[in-house]
Amino acid sequence: MNHNASQLNRRRFLKTTFASAAGVAILPAIIPSSAIGADGAVAPSDRIVMGTIGCGGRARSDMGSFMNNADVQMLAVCEVQGARRKGAKESVDRRYKNQDCKAYIDPRELLGRSDIDAVLIATGDNNHSMISIEAARAGKDMYCEKPMSVTIAESRAVSDAMKRFSRIFQCGTQRRNVGNFVWAAALARSGKLGEIKTMHAEKAGAQSGVNFTVLPTQPEPAKDVMDWNGWLGPAIWRPYNSQYYSRRFWSHHGDFSGGSICEWGSHTVDICQWAIDADDTSAIDYEVINNKGDVQATYANGVKLIIRKGLRFGTCPVRIEGTEGWVETGDSGQFEVFPKSLMAERRFKGGYPQNNHVREFLNCVKSRQQPVAPAEGAHRSISTCHAANICVRLGRPVKWDPVKEEFPNDAEANRLVSRAYRHPWRL
Repeated sequence: MNHNASQLNRRRFLKTTFASAAGVAILPAIIPSSAIGADGAVAPSDRIVMGTIGCGGRARSDMGSFMNNADVQMLAVCEVQGARRKGAKESVDRRYKNQDCKAYIDPRELLGRSDIDAVLIATGDNNHSMISIEAARAGKDMYCEKPMSVTIAESRAVSDAMKRFSRIFQCGTQRRNVGNFVWAAALARSGKLGEIKTMHAEKAGAQSGVNFTVLPTQPEPAKDVMDWNGWLGPAIWRPYNSQYYSRRFWSHHGDFSGGSICEWGSHTVDICQWAIDADDTSAIDYEVINNKGDVQATYANGVKLIIRKGLRFGTCPVRIEGTEGWVETGDSGQFEVFPKSLMAERRFKGGYPQNNHVREFLNCVKSRQQPVAPAEGAHRSISTCHAANICVRLGRPVKWDPVKEEFPNDAEANRLVSRAYRHPWRL
């Protein structure tokens, strides 16, 4: 919840017998059983009151996972596209069989509500970082979809904000709570694969890189139909064209996303770094290894990471190779290991795609413990993805200093660590 004091006050309000001005006790029977947690209901003092910012396709899945938890009460939605905003409110109202959900266009209005404890941030990639920082300033915990940033500087600012404002941040890298990925990473850390030498992380598309296409101007719709200024967020101004907010377009546009490397790398590179206990660092050397923009990155300990296509077992697969064995797995749930004897040790937590990840976040909101995908770990893995993209964009090898978080003696690469923001946006 927001504050221990407010939580205590809510509990005291519900659990204390009130006396009237005349000194006559008001009978507890007037309090509904749901208000004190009877009959399996969750008392208001233990509920996490939430809002959702960004209500597109991924958000609908996330919202369902959150609302399936009895201790969550979704009270608000925010979306710049009118049809999605209307649909999200209707979905929440159907779930709770009331009309209590409030719909907003501007996320700052939702974040300004004192009754909201936490938010789901599921906008396009372009707005993840700035809304996360605004949520932290507003005293909200957050589950933020991946990738958490469009630049290295943005995710650094997000991680710093979570520390400064003591917020719980769970990045939507849910494979850290999916059994086969958890087991693969644990196997790598156990030493049973020997010394880890090479890791393979799948990227989303065959070709790396982004474009900066400027589309022809179209008539801009009314704000309640599409808040174009809000959709652009901190990105450079582009005259309105509806194609920009087609996912097939913006997910490969450098103003709004990081292309195929960041799309799946935010999961696959993340699992690889987690497997070698690299949540506090990033790879240091990057080079393009073929004409598809596949990248080989090397960590300070000599472990190599190859970001490419061609792995097995569904979407977002990874392969981790050591001196004594290897493991490969993906979203299909299938995996293969060598030596085969390691199969006898497999253990699974179950739950896919995001149910366990959502539940862990909710538990951490209550306990104030850090979740399995905190801001710093997510920042470090997406930094590796961004540095790989910079390598591709420049068409040459680059070196990264993960301590100073800069490209040493490389002004050209360092200019791509951040991006220009439109007024009044700033980190």
